[in-house]
Amino acid sequence: MKILISLSNRLMQRYLPDPFLFVIILTFFVAGLSLVLTDSTPIQVVEYWGGGFWSLLAFTMQMVLVLVTGHTLASSPIFKKGLGSLASIPKTPGQAIVLVSIVSLLACWINWGFGLVIGALFARELANKVDGVDYRLLIASAYSGFLVWHGGLSGSVPLTIATPEHFSENLIGIVPTSETIFSAYNLVIVAALFVVIPLMNRLMMPAKDQTITIDRSLLEDADSLQAAAVEADALTPADRLENSRLLSMVTGALGLCFLALYVRENGWNLNLDIVNFIFLFLGILLHGTPRRFLEAVGNAVKGSSGIIIQFPFYAGLMGIMVSSGLATALSEAFVSISTDSTFHVLVFWSAGLVNFFVPSGGGQWAVQAPVMLEAAQSMDVSMAKTAMAVAWGDAWTNMIQPFWALPALAIAGLKAKDIMGFCLIILFVSGAVISLGFLLL
Repeated sequence: MKILISLSNRLMQRYLPDPFLFVIILTFFVAGLSLVLTDSTPIQVVEYWGGGFWSLLAFTMQMVLVLVTGHTLASSPIFKKGLGSLASIPKTPGQAIVLVSIVSLLACWINWGFGLVIGALFARELANKVDGVDYRLLIASAYSGFLVWHGGLSGSVPLTIATPEHFSENLIGIVPTSETIFSAYNLVIVAALFVVIPLMNRLMMPAKDQTITIDRSLLEDADSLQAAAVEADALTPADRLENSRLLSMVTGALGLCFLALYVRENGWNLNLDIVNFIFLFLGILLHGTPRRFLEAVGNAVKGSSGIIIQFPFYAGLMGIMVSSGLATALSEAFVSISTDSTFHVLVFWSAGLVNFFVPSGGGQWAVQAPVMLEAAQSMDVSMAKTAMAVAWGDAWTNMIQPFWALPALAIAGLKAKDIMGFCLIILFVSGAVISLGFLLL
């Protein structure tokens, strides 16, 4: 095991480019595939790419806000104290790896945006508390919890097909979450991953002479905010507003009032906008004054550059996959070799492949649903299970897709190649677990 992990890490360190270069290489690769496997012309491929380039702008902003508001909330004194107290529980590196894995899995199952940020921030706190823990593996373990998001409460595919008037309603109808998220097969898969992933992360701990820790002074960065000592009689009216606790409390209370109204009408349906809203207004409240809050935002926004630059390129990549028909062609190829017993496993694998090039759960479902649901109907197999196979495939290959790791990497201050060696092992192990779940359940 140690040799395999060492080899995986060396391969990723040597050959995995920066995430920006990764998406550029993927773009040329997909453009070439579309020219070979579809009837698209070079001019059309360029048009598909450019036409899709700005299609994820709203989502890009949402992801920036996930990172910035989550980081800002976690840098508040109360939140840092809470994370610090939880991080004081483990006494050994192994215990720290297991705990961050479980916390991240649970948080991502509840809500993926919440989990992505909390896992990485908790990992930082653990690195600051536990001696001798490998920082790369700690962040990889936090990111590995993201694997379960599409089988959880914020899964976009199961929530979409449970919503009236969704685009595939004529084929599948309204599918309640009791047949998807809370189905027996899905809960068994989730439970198995809750056991297997922390165990695998613990087993991947490198030997002491290969352990890479982090200089703790780097973790005592600008998150440690101190209020400027200003004499009361030297405050200008503008200074008084910037340091007003009352203004922060009133603003935060306004946000909490809206959240109470939202929960009353919608229940705990935490979409990405609501998660960002919660993070934003709790951050305003917990930092105490507008000045402290804005200082925290200024520090948090420094890590968002990768998201801002790279997500449009992924949108262009998705434009080629969808408009050229390449995503549909790949899905049809898997369906054509399936049988009743292997159908859902092959749907899962095909979704994992498509996810490399269409890293949006909702976007991928829009591409694959027509092919997969019609095939499921013709083979008389469960359509709800088919939808979940697509959902799990979308989540599965996120383990080696830098797109989704960017927020965690920004918080951690690491590069993708620092953690992807560990994530590659998790990819193979979790793929086996999920495949067995669809074969046997």
